[in-house]
Amino acid sequence: MTTPPPSRLPEPLPTVCPRSGPRPPASAPPASGPPASAPPASAPPIPIHGPEFSADPRATYARLRALGPIAPVEIAPHVHGRITTTYRAALHLLRNTPGRFAKDPRHWQALREGRVPADSPALMMMQPRDNALWMDGSAHARLRESITGSLDLVDTHALADTVTRIADTLVDGFAADGQADLVRDFAAPLPMRVLISMFGSPPEVGRRIVLAIAKLFDTARDAAVANAELEAACLELTQLKRRCPGADMTSWLLAHPAGLTDAEMIQQILLVVGAGTEPSTNLISNALLLMIDDDQFGGNVHDGVQPVGEALDHVLWEDPPVATFCPLYPRNHETYEGISLEPGVPVLVSFAAANSDPALAVGRDRRGGNRAHLAFSAGVHGCPAQDLARVISETAVERLLDRLPELTLACHRDRLTRRPGTFHSGWTALPVTFPPVASSSGETPWTTTGAHPDAPSGSTPGPRTSMVRPHAFAPRVPRRG
Repeated sequence: MTTPPPSRLPEPLPTVCPRSGPRPPASAPPASGPPASAPPASAPPIPIHGPEFSADPRATYARLRALGPIAPVEIAPHVHGRITTTYRAALHLLRNTPGRFAKDPRHWQALREGRVPADSPALMMMQPRDNALWMDGSAHARLRESITGSLDLVDTHALADTVTRIADTLVDGFAADGQADLVRDFAAPLPMRVLISMFGSPPEVGRRIVLAIAKLFDTARDAAVANAELEAACLELTQLKRRCPGADMTSWLLAHPAGLTDAEMIQQILLVVGAGTEPSTNLISNALLLMIDDDQFGGNVHDGVQPVGEALDHVLWEDPPVATFCPLYPRNHETYEGISLEPGVPVLVSFAAANSDPALAVGRDRRGGNRAHLAFSAGVHGCPAQDLARVISETAVERLLDRLPELTLACHRDRLTRRPGTFHSGWTALPVTFPPVASSSGETPWTTTGAHPDAPSGSTPGPRTSMVRPHAFAPRVPRRG
C-alpha cells in the first residue's frame, strides 16, 4: 500500500460525511465556553509514542488538553508537530481543508529540509503518496472519484453474506477448543479475507499487503521494508488485473475514466486496503471487549435490548480504532484561539481526544445511535466507505456472538495490553473462554476470484460469492441496501 518518488501513504479508514463532516446534534453540542488560553511558549512537546503513551493514551490526551486545544507533541523520536485536543479544534481543521490547511505532505517543512530520520516510523505513515488521502484540490477530487465510483459498485447484501461465511470459517477453527484469542483468531484475519475478496486478490498477494500494513500501523522500526513490500504486492495485483480484469475493486479502479497509472493504482489500493483492515480489526476487537467485559452493556446486547450497531457507536465514541492521524499543514501563519500555528508544521487530528473532550456533553448513556463522533474523520477527506466498514464490523460481531453467546474474558482486563503505536487504538490479544461448540455447516467462503483464502495458488476454484455487480464500470451506481 516501488513507485517513482515522491511516494505517498495511507490514512486509516475513517467514516464520516465526505464533504462537510458530522455536525454535533442538538443532543450533544460542544460546550460554548470561552476560548482556551494559549499554552506557554516554552511548553515542551509531549510524546505520543512509546510504552507509556500506549498503556494509557487518555492520560496523555488530558495532559495535552491542559496546554490548549492544539498542543505541541513529539510524534516519534526526533519528529515534532502539534495535535488537536478538543472536538471544536478537530472540526476547525477538518472543515478548513483544503482551504487554510493542506493535506499534501510536501508542505511538511522538516521533511523538505531533511530533518526527519529516514528510519522514522512516523515517516512511513506521513510521507507523500500519490493517493486521494494526501492530495488537495482537483488532484484529490480525481483520485477520490475513482475510489467512490468503485466502492459504489459493491453489493452490501452480498458483502454481509461473505462476512458471515468468513466469520463461520474462522469460528469453526477454534469452536471446539473452548478458548481463543479473538484478535489473532478472528478480528485480525476477518477484514483481511474480506478485502482480499473485494479486490479479487490471490490469497498470497493479499496476505503480503495486509501484513505490511499491520507493520506500518504499529510504527515498526522496519517500516521502510514493510512499505517496499506493500508497494511491490500492490503493483503485482495491479498488473495481474490489467491482464485479467474481473468483477472486483482492482478492476473497477483500472477501468475508471480517471485512467490511473500503475503508480497511482498502487497507492489507491494501499489506501483502501489499509483503511479497511487494521481499523476494522481494532473496531471489532474493541467492540467485543466492551460486550464481553461490560455486564450492563453486554447484557443488553445479548438480551436483544440494544442492537450491535448501537454498541459499535458507543465504541466509536469511547475507543475509536484510529485514535490520531490526518496530519494537516497550515498554508500560512494561522492563529487558533490564541495558539500560533506555523506553516509547514504538521498538526495531527486526534479523533480520540475529540471524542473524549469534557466540553462535549455526551454521556455514556447517550452514545448509542449518536454518530456525531469523529472516529471516522470529517470533511473532504472523510472516509467514503463508512457504510461498508459498518457492514463488515457489525456483521462480524453479530455472527461471533450468535455462534458463541457465552464468551468470558480469560484474564482480568487490567492484564490486557494495547498495541503500540501513535496512530491507532487496539489490543494485542483478547483471550476468551467459552463452552465448546460444534462446527457450523455453512459454505466455505470463497473469494471473488474463486479461490479459497487458504488454498494454495493454482488450486481448483470452487463456488464463489460475488460482492460486486458483474457488469462494466459505471460510476455512481447506487448501492443496494
